[in-house]
Amino acid sequence: MVHRSLITILLLGLAPVASASSQTAMFRGGPTHEGVYSSPAPTLGTLVWKFKTGGRVLSSPAVSGGRVYVASTDGKLYAIDQTTGAQAWQFASKGPIASSPAVHGDLVYISSLDGNIYGIETATGKQRWVFATKGERRFTAPGIHGAEPRTERMPDPFDVFLSSPTVVDNVVYIGSGDQHVYALDAATGALRWRFAAGDVIHASPAVAGGLVYIGSWDRNLYALDAATGKERWRYTTGNDTVSYNQIGIASSAAVAGGLVFVGGRDGHFHVVDAKTGTLKWKHNNNGGWTIGSPAVRDGVVYFATSDCRRFKALDAATGGQRRLLGNC
Repeated sequence: MVHRSLITILLLGLAPVASASSQTAMFRGGPTHEGVYSSPAPTLGTLVWKFKTGGRVLSSPAVSGGRVYVASTDGKLYAIDQTTGAQAWQFASKGPIASSPAVHGDLVYISSLDGNIYGIETATGKQRWVFATKGERRFTAPGIHGAEPRTERMPDPFDVFLSSPTVVDNVVYIGSGDQHVYALDAATGALRWRFAAGDVIHASPAVAGGLVYIGSWDRNLYALDAATGKERWRYTTGNDTVSYNQIGIASSAAVAGGLVFVGGRDGHFHVVDAKTGTLKWKHNNNGGWTIGSPAVRDGVVYFATSDCRRFKALDAATGGQRRLLGNC
C-alpha cells in the first residue's frame, strides 16, 4: 500500500504502476502479494501526464486494459487513460476510499469507509453490485501510544488504510474494520463465507495453495480455507510491552517458497511455514514497525521499517542480512 498526502497521480514513463495483465490487476501484483510485476520499471524523471483528484491518495493504482484505476479520499474511484491521463469515468462511493482497486474481467473492485464493497463495471463506471459489511472503523485502544487519559479508548491515528480486494477463481477476498474476512462471488457480490477475527482487519489477504493469509489488529496472522473460511491455523505476533497498545498486523502478508512473510507493530518481522504456521525465523527491528508490505524475489525479502526509517533486504530462508539502508 502506498501512503502519501498527494492529491495528484503521476505516471512516469509508460510503465504501469501496478499491473498483472490486461484482464487482471491487483494490489502487490497478484494474489500471493510478492510485490513483483512483469512490466518494466518506470523511466524516472519523465512526466507523461498528471491527474488531480479531490483528496489524498492513500492506495496503489491498478493498471489494466489501457486504463489506470485509482481511488482517493474524496470518495471516488477514477478510471484514467493510461496514455493520455484523460478521465474515462469516475465512481462515487459514500465515504473516503483508502483501498487499492482490483480488476478482474469486466469489473473493478474497491472497499470504502462507507462500509461497502463495490463491484463496478470497467467499461462504464456503473455499479454492478454492492455488499454491505457491518461498518468500517479504525483500531481503538485505551491510552494508545501513551496518549492521556490512559483509560480512554481512542482510535489509532496510524490506522490509515483499508483492506484491498484479492480476486482468485472468481471469488473476492477482503478484510474489514468490522473484524471479519469476507469471501464474495466476484460476479454478483453474494456472500460465500465470512470469518470473525478478534479485531479490525485492514491488511489485504494473500491467497496461495487454497489458503487465505491475512493479519488482524488482534496480533494474529490467520490461514483460512479459501473454499470454506475455516481456520487452519493462526500465528500470534508479540504483545505490547510498554502499555502503549503498539500491537497488531497492518502489513499485508506475502507468500513465496512455502513461507509467509509479514511485518508486525511489535518491532519484529515474522516468517512462518505456509502449511502449519510454525515460526521459521523472526527479525528484530529494534522497536521499528513494519506496516508496509514485503516483496519477495530470488530468495530475498525486502521491507521497510517506520521509526528507524530503514529499508532491509534479508535472506528469505534464514533471515540473514543482505542489505540495509537507513538512519538508525
